[in-house]
Amino acid sequence: MCDLVARTGRHQQRYEDGCRLVAGCIPFKYKNNDETCDGEQNKEVEVLMINSTSGPGLLFPKGGWENDETVEEAAIREAIEEAGVRGELVEFLGYYDFKSKSCQDEFSPEGLCKAALFAMLVSEEMDVWPEQSTRTRHWVTVPEAIDQCRHPWMREALVKGFSNWLQNAVDNGNGHVVGTSTNDF
Repeated sequence: MCDLVARTGRHQQRYEDGCRLVAGCIPFKYKNNDETCDGEQNKEVEVLMINSTSGPGLLFPKGGWENDETVEEAAIREAIEEAGVRGELVEFLGYYDFKSKSCQDEFSPEGLCKAALFAMLVSEEMDVWPEQSTRTRHWVTVPEAIDQCRHPWMREALVKGFSNWLQNAVDNGNGHVVGTSTNDF
């Protein structure tokens, strides 16, 4: 049994200019590969995606940012609730606007949403988590994630936000990372 309980309802939901505010993350981990010719380790990055409960395709954990928490706390909470992972938010990837058919309400009649997304370096995969009965985890490479991502705005966050940040980290001498090229997409 899981001691954690997923938050439900919209009574504490934040809104701004007719948009529902959402927080989420792209959970990732390094998978060690072979050594390079100069003796350093190649590190392949895998990202964690979860199934959608409303249709085909995979997505990243995200959900409503509530009045009693910071955007960072909301992103961490969503990762725990939906994907059963804990970790460190290592980079803010940006804001991404989207329209949600399921999130239309009196404060956002058109279902407009503004999502703040972060890169989260995963440190723990929980055996039990609040939404495990409706969610499954899938560790995939970045190119696989691009192919399987359900929402165009999440794909944009993965390509333009996460992959660009990761490439900059590599270019600045933070290790060799393979499997993250988006040049073919």
